Amino acid sequence: MQRVAAISKNDFQKAITLRHLRVIAALSDLKLVARVSEALNVTQPAVSKQIADMERIVGAPIVTRDRNRLFLTPVGQRLADHAKQVLNQLGRAAFDVEAMASGVSGSVSVGVVSSVAPTLLPATIALFKSSTPQASISIKEGHFVELLPELETGALDVLIARIWQPQELPGIEQLSLFTEPVVAVAGRNHSLANRTELEWSDLVDFPWILPQANSVARRAIDALFAENGLTPPANTIASLSLTLNLALLEAIPALGLLPQRLAQTHAARGDIVSLPLDTRGLLSEARCFWRTDQVDTNPALAFFLKCLQKTTEDLQTIPFG
Repeated sequence: MQRVAAISKNDFQKAITLRHLRVIAALSDLKLVARVSEALNVTQPAVSKQIADMERIVGAPIVTRDRNRLFLTPVGQRLADHAKQVLNQLGRAAFDVEAMASGVSGSVSVGVVSSVAPTLLPATIALFKSSTPQASISIKEGHFVELLPELETGALDVLIARIWQPQELPGIEQLSLFTEPVVAVAGRNHSLANRTELEWSDLVDFPWILPQANSVARRAIDALFAENGLTPPANTIASLSLTLNLALLEAIPALGLLPQRLAQTHAARGDIVSLPLDTRGLLSEARCFWRTDQVDTNPALAFFLKCLQKTTEDLQTIPFG
């Protein structure tokens, strides 16, 4: 067990700096001094000095070396975890101050697909509203094919969707937000629930809860079955409602697809189980879309996009599982 020299809270607070925190946070992700140096735009000796300073402050090694790579010790990893929390809170403070100082107001209308809404929007809206209480926001849930024309005509300011076969869209900006696997799921009492090995051919004859037939998501799912040498399921229920879909998985021997985080949340509650199948990156990337000419004329939209990026940065620091 690594021993740490006793250090008082006051001494630690006086000695540790934001430079230290940025270095240890970057080091936990990048592993190499050269990469940390490039990411923070400082010299490599400056990074090494910050590491030595932190080891002196905490009174214990925070890194171990293996050739040219650095690995955090348990003490170093704990310090990195706290550093990320502090830096994240400072980032949140910058959002609040910027919004209050600029007096952002107005409104933003958001279109979103159902597979992204529960994971991404609550934290984004919470950040947006806490920083800009005078601005209003409206949400419309649907699928990409339905929502894109509304974005193009101005009925929506921003569209958030999972993508398949991405392409450029005239007059539309787009930004990749995050990548998250989609998994096949079943109700906890389903006959396949306890199987440790499955083939896609084992699943075709069951009822499937799927997106609407004309949606991008449905075409991607049909293509996945085709890749596995199968005809898409004929016994289907087309539904966008997460509440209804979870109830259906409990009521009938149906199968469905959910984003991994959402599946893990409901599996932990005992509602569903994830099935051991390779979905081959199906609809794993989420992007947001907005009209090129709107950011400069709608401050609420510009700030919402910043909140969206901030939330996805936070999501990426939380591991699956």
